[in-house]
Amino acid sequence: MGIESSCDETGIGLYSSEQGLIAHKLFSQVDLHAEYGGVVPELASRDHIQRALPLIREILDASNIKLEELTGIAYTAGPGLSGA
Repeated sequence: MGIESSCDETGIGLYSSEQGLIAHKLFSQVDLHAEYGGVVPELASRDHIQRALPLIREILDASNIKLEELTGIAYTAGPGLSGA
């Protein structure tokens, strides 16, 4: 599983070395930040917290894969917006 949350999009993907890309979901925060004229890191961070687990559940359910079956998790550690 890969998790991306370095800026204003929350992305989750499942990848298999045998099957390639199994599933992916992306949630964009463009509408959330539009009124500010750019990304607000604190708002982005809060939205990632709200969106990540539901997106993970969605792709696991859609692909019929249990969390316990995952052999690795990769995530964005930086650079990116502070707090995101």
